[in-house]
This record gives sequence, C-alpha cells and structure tokens, in this order.
Amino acid sequence: MGGGSTYTPELIDGFARLRDTLPVEELVLVDPDLDRLELVGGLARRIFARQGHPGRITTTDDLDAGVDGADAVLLQLRVGGQAARNEDETWPLECGCVGQETTGAGGLAKALRTVPVVLDIAERVRRANPDAWIIDFTNPVGIVTRALLQAGHKAVGLCNVAIGFQRKFAGLLGVAATDVHLDHVGLNHLTWETHVRLGGPEGEDVLPKLLTGHGDALAGDLRLPRGVLDRLGVVPSYYLRYFYAHDEVVRELGTKPSRAAEVAAMERELLAMYGDPALDEKPALLAERGGAYYSEAAVDLAASLLGGGGSQYQVVNTYNNGTLPFLPDDAVIEVQAAVGHAGATPLPVAPVDPLYAGLIANVTAYEELALRAALQGGRERVFRALLAHPLVGQYAQADGLTDRLIAHNREHLAWA
Repeated sequence: MGGGSTYTPELIDGFARLRDTLPVEELVLVDPDLDRLELVGGLARRIFARQGHPGRITTTDDLDAGVDGADAVLLQLRVGGQAARNEDETWPLECGCVGQETTGAGGLAKALRTVPVVLDIAERVRRANPDAWIIDFTNPVGIVTRALLQAGHKAVGLCNVAIGFQRKFAGLLGVAATDVHLDHVGLNHLTWETHVRLGGPEGEDVLPKLLTGHGDALAGDLRLPRGVLDRLGVVPSYYLRYFYAHDEVVRELGTKPSRAAEVAAMERELLAMYGDPALDEKPALLAERGGAYYSEAAVDLAASLLGGGGSQYQVVNTYNNGTLPFLPDDAVIEVQAAVGHAGATPLPVAPVDPLYAGLIANVTAYEELALRAALQGGRERVFRALLAHPLVGQYAQADGLTDRLIAHNREHLAWA
C-alpha cells in the first residue's frame, strides 16, 4: 500500500537482492495515484529484470484487487502527501513547539489523518485474507500499530532506526551486522540502545567500548554534545534530540525550509528519473530520501512472519504484554523480539533506568490519548492528547495547537 511512493524502488531492490530470504511470486503495488504508480511500477519491473528476479510486479489502484490472495501487506502511506507533512512541520512552530511529522503536535496530526485510513485498509485485508500479516511502516508507527492490534488485526510495526544502528555499530566494530545484537528499548521514535552485544542476546556488551572509542562520531550523527552521551551511558535515537534539545531545534527549524519542502523537490527529480526507460536500478539520489535499510528490515520481517528464512530476533513494534512492567499490557513498545510464523514475542528487558522509563510512560499516555482522538474525534480529545505530550504540556500551547491542527487538517477529519 502506497506503492507509488518514490521510496518504493528501495523496497523493490531489497526484494530482488534478498530473494533467497523471501521468494516472491508476485509483488503488487497499490496506489490511488495512477500517474506515479505507472512511473514507479515501470522502474520496479526493470529492477527485477536486471537482477534476474523471476517474480512479477503488478500495479493497481483497486485496493481490494490488490490485496486478494496476499500473504503479507506492507503499509507505507502518507495521507495528504508531502503537502500535509509540510504543514505538520510548520504550524507547530507558531506556538513555539517543534514541527515534526512523527512527534509532538505534527505527529498527532498525522496520526489523526492516518489511523482511520489504515483501519479501513486492514479490515478489507482481513475480509479478503484473514491469515495475511500486516507490516506497518506508516508513521507514527507506534500509534498506528496499536490501532491495528486493538482492532484484532495480525499486525507488526516496523522502523528502520534499529537496523540503522546495527549497521553503524557493526561498521565501527569491524564485524558483520548479523553479529550485532541490540538491547533496544522504548517506543517508536523514542528509544535507547542500552547494550550492544556481540553474537546474540547473551553476548558480550561492547557499548562502553563504542562510546569510548567512537563517541565523537556517534554524537555527531545524533547532533548532540559528546558529553551528553557520556553522561547517559547509552545511545539515544536521533529523535531524542527533539526532547533533549527542544528549544534549540525549534530555533533551527525556524531558519530553514521544512524537510517536507526538501523531500518534495527531491521527489520531483526522482519521478523524472523513474520515467527514463533506461534506468533499471535505484538512483543514488534515493539514498537522500531517508529510510536507510528499510527494504532489508521489511524483507527480513516478512520472511520470518511467513515462516521463511528471516532472522530469529528483530526489533519490532508490538504489544508490551508485561515486558516493561511500568506500562499497560496493551501499550505498543519497540524492542527486540523473537519473530516467527505466530508473530512477535518481546525478549525480556532489563529494568529500565527511571530517566528513560519516565519519558516512555509519559509518551505512552499521550499515545493512548492520541489513539482515542483518532478513533473518536472531537476537539477536547485532541486537546487532552496535546496537553499530555511532554513537548507541549501547557494549556495555552495545547489550546493554540488544537485550533491550528483542526484548521490545517479539516478535510481529513470526518468529525471536524
């Protein structure tokens, strides 16, 4: 779903390269934008042909036809497109709050637009193929996955942050990526690497070595001072900068074009490239689009869920079910899990430092309120979710943000 995305060729390349991990008979790209779908679908077929993949690629704007007979459905949607994202990244700044598409007020706006659409898709998938797995890469992944699970769907959420860290650490250590096992804990886009183990869940923890020998490089990637990493003793995801340096980020965002504007310009260039019948591989420019290693993570997860050759342990978004005892069982957490045909079962997690547990609990409460607002609508529910968010937290800001959110998203909110 969302097969007309400019990022789809990255996914296609992953399916082509990893066909021994996940043999694919047919890959269906579904998208309501037929013009984009034609460009992306053409390149996708050429990528398969160049790499000698025997599977066929079909395209359709008919959702029900697209999911018919599917074993797994990957969701990569952006309701409202880059135009809506641009608004998510700008109007919160008017209230002195970070403008970002997955967290804060912008993240809530995206959740409100997205959850009803995803649930409609999932219900149609269930009617057509009750045994099909839904793999959600649609942001905000935690909230969307929680909506899917609460509605009884066979769903697992996926993000590329963990695989990005795995590959980064492996490169710094000079080992194979498969030798690196992360103790990755938190919520989607709110996670910390608390241990980095070699060889598996019980392997040697080399995180102190990484921080001592490569702390400057890691801090530079995260755009946080080296001293912050030394004091934490863990590696936070780059999304933690929105929390740890919120006011600094707000000042930065007010001085440059939005990321959505940058991506929209990049997408225009990419689509022009995709229309070239001589192009039969993903262009280098696509690497700047974001989502590194997304295709490998998606193929690995799908292979494991379908009983194929995927990894035994993967970082996914799934129900807490007592893994983090300070959260409700039906909270959706992002941790290492054992993944197989029956789904994802989180591995045990060591007690979480209160410094992180407090923020995790706070954002979990916000996500619960955000989901209520997405499912039931209403200005007061939106206000309550914003008031609960640690990046908002003041009633005047929450009121102002609520009015702006509704005004900018009215066409996507049935209740508004």
